[in-house]
Amino acid sequence: METVILAVVIAVVVLGALGGLVVGSRRKKPLPPPPTSVPDITAPPAEPHIGDEAETPRDEARRTIEEVDLPDGSAPVAVEEPPAPEAPVLEVPEPTAGRLVRLRARLSRSQNALGQGLLTLLSREHLDEDTWEEIEETLLTADVGVAPTQELVDALRERVKVLGTRTPQELRALLREELLKLVGTDVDRTVKTEPEDRKPGIVMVVGVNGTGKTTTTGKLARVLVADGRTVVLGAADTFRAAAADQLQTWGERVGAHTVRGPEAGDPASVAFDAVKEGKEMGVDVVLIDTAGRLHTKTGLMDELGKVKRVVEKHAPLDEVLLVLDATTGQNGLVQARVFAEVVDITGIVLTKLDGTAKGGIVVAVQRELGVPVKLIGLGEGADDLAPFEPEAFVDALIGD
Repeated sequence: METVILAVVIAVVVLGALGGLVVGSRRKKPLPPPPTSVPDITAPPAEPHIGDEAETPRDEARRTIEEVDLPDGSAPVAVEEPPAPEAPVLEVPEPTAGRLVRLRARLSRSQNALGQGLLTLLSREHLDEDTWEEIEETLLTADVGVAPTQELVDALRERVKVLGTRTPQELRALLREELLKLVGTDVDRTVKTEPEDRKPGIVMVVGVNGTGKTTTTGKLARVLVADGRTVVLGAADTFRAAAADQLQTWGERVGAHTVRGPEAGDPASVAFDAVKEGKEMGVDVVLIDTAGRLHTKTGLMDELGKVKRVVEKHAPLDEVLLVLDATTGQNGLVQARVFAEVVDITGIVLTKLDGTAKGGIVVAVQRELGVPVKLIGLGEGADDLAPFEPEAFVDALIGD
């Protein structure tokens, strides 16, 4: 019995020793070296799940539109008003007195060929027939016209024969005197805008497409404002989409009110309303811009006559200004004749005179219509429309 117990004890001791060896061998495995620095690891925030932002459970009863409290008007509701549009800055037009003198250099650049050409020919020692023919050709090329050319040549022939010897100064004075006679210095070139018995003065502007008629109307408003007048503009050119906008822009720049109607509306109605509003506002002048219709369209020309008749239900027209493009030369005379048959032209506005060497059109168109040139355009600038002054014009032709 003792032997068995001893054997069991020995077996237990042996097993215990073997177990210690195994455990010891496991503990002898080397551990990994510790890191030199511990990284700052921050766990990312948990991503929101669908529905996390909802503050009320999905099964909550929803209110109907009748249950929602609407404002009862007891508390003022703040409404943000749009900012008021800024008023356009009014321009101060250049005074018209002496404006043509200031624009003389621009005029002389384009007209120099006419005046200097004549002076050169007249300065020849012997003025034979060939020279006089060249003088005639120079005048005709400048669109002076056949009859005025013959008158000028005849007068020059006579004066040179009497003068005998001719110094450059004498020739210049001679030519200046004869050209002034041709252009005319005894004609009233004032734009009639101040009738004695009433207000406002009424001016209608007519002309063919492309002559600068609407622009001229806007520039004329500046001329009148520069002279201290108040103006209403009538945009009766309802057939050209941009005409009313263009005219209104010109008016806003100098504080002139513009009366306009619907696109393709009745031009006579717009003209009538413009005069009516001009009377009510007590302004000095009403300028009416008409459609720049082609002179070959008889129906359209009849309509221009209708505009004139409708306006005259208020008061007679004080001026009917015909705008002509100086660069068209003799073609402008054809236009002038047709317009003169429809309305009584009282004055001529020659535009683009700085863009042509054919300044003789001033003489020709006056002879054709029997009415004076009252205004001339000498450029694209806002203040490049000037009252026509014969002396300044002739001086620009022949130079200093």
